[in-house]
Amino acid sequence: MPEGHTVHRTANKFAKLFANKQLEVSSPQGRFTDSRLVSGQQLVSADAIGKQMFLFFEHAVVRVHLGIYGKWRFANFDDAAPVPVGQVRARFLSETAVADLVGPTACEVIDSDQVALVQARLGPDPLRQDLDGLELARFLAKAAKTRVAIGQFLMNQAAIAGIGNVYRAELLFRQGINPHLPTNLVPTELLEKIWQDASFLMQIGVKKGIMLTREGHLNGRPALADRYYVYKREGLPCRICGAEVSLELMSTRKLYWCRTCQK
Repeated sequence: MPEGHTVHRTANKFAKLFANKQLEVSSPQGRFTDSRLVSGQQLVSADAIGKQMFLFFEHAVVRVHLGIYGKWRFANFDDAAPVPVGQVRARFLSETAVADLVGPTACEVIDSDQVALVQARLGPDPLRQDLDGLELARFLAKAAKTRVAIGQFLMNQAAIAGIGNVYRAELLFRQGINPHLPTNLVPTELLEKIWQDASFLMQIGVKKGIMLTREGHLNGRPALADRYYVYKREGLPCRICGAEVSLELMSTRKLYWCRTCQK
């Protein structure tokens, strides 16, 4: 499932290609029947909170959640738009560019009140500007009230929006935190470091389009095997201590961690 940096990057691309342009919105697959409610309108802006993207048209909003299988395909063209390939749920077309949405968990037209309801269910997003510190404060307040394991807490989109399996594993490793530690027992200074590190690493993801979490490998485009400390490295030596990286299930999701570095 794409994590928050991917959705923010997509929203930025949408804004760059389509902002202030009148779009033809259709559903080649036929399942997005509400496409007619926004087709012909101008796209005002594109925004993301966590893994949710909102396309603000003149009189309605399209909410998109990619889920596990969803993906976007973008293309620029001179004369004619490329023919849709596969089961395209929604097509957004301008005179010079097209964006095709395939396999999303959600693609729906909603109004401003419904937007507010969706956003109210989401936790603070480390990628959103937080000059007054209110988003961090929300994160800390939620953490102080829960006894679930920190490894489970970070995957809760109502607790912190945009974190998925990769960032969960890497953030906890980088701070040396045992994923089974109850969240309300994690020191505040470590929770603040998790938030700051999430913002830092996810901004790199937005810029580069790939996840990078290893110090010394945050620039450039290293091979996939060199990008992470523990994610998908079960059975291999920890890059720091040499102990075997562990893999287990936590709430049905794979958890990667080092039992020595994360005591």
